[in-house]
Amino acid sequence: MPTAIGHRGVGIGAGRSNPEIAVALSTSPATARAHVGRLLTELDARDRPQLVRLAYETGLIVPGGR
Repeated sequence: MPTAIGHRGVGIGAGRSNPEIAVALSTSPATARAHVGRLLTELDARDRPQLVRLAYETGLIVPGGR
């Protein structure tokens, strides 16, 4: 599952907003929003908090890590 989340999901797992993710990925907020939408669909997640939980469970994000 970490591969499915990939670098796009790191921003979500870190609790970043769409504009913050857009800056990190050097893209537009609309593209960041599209990435979030695709992740929700690909991972069959209900919402962003569930994506965060998946990121922690798969080890993509480590508590207290950056």
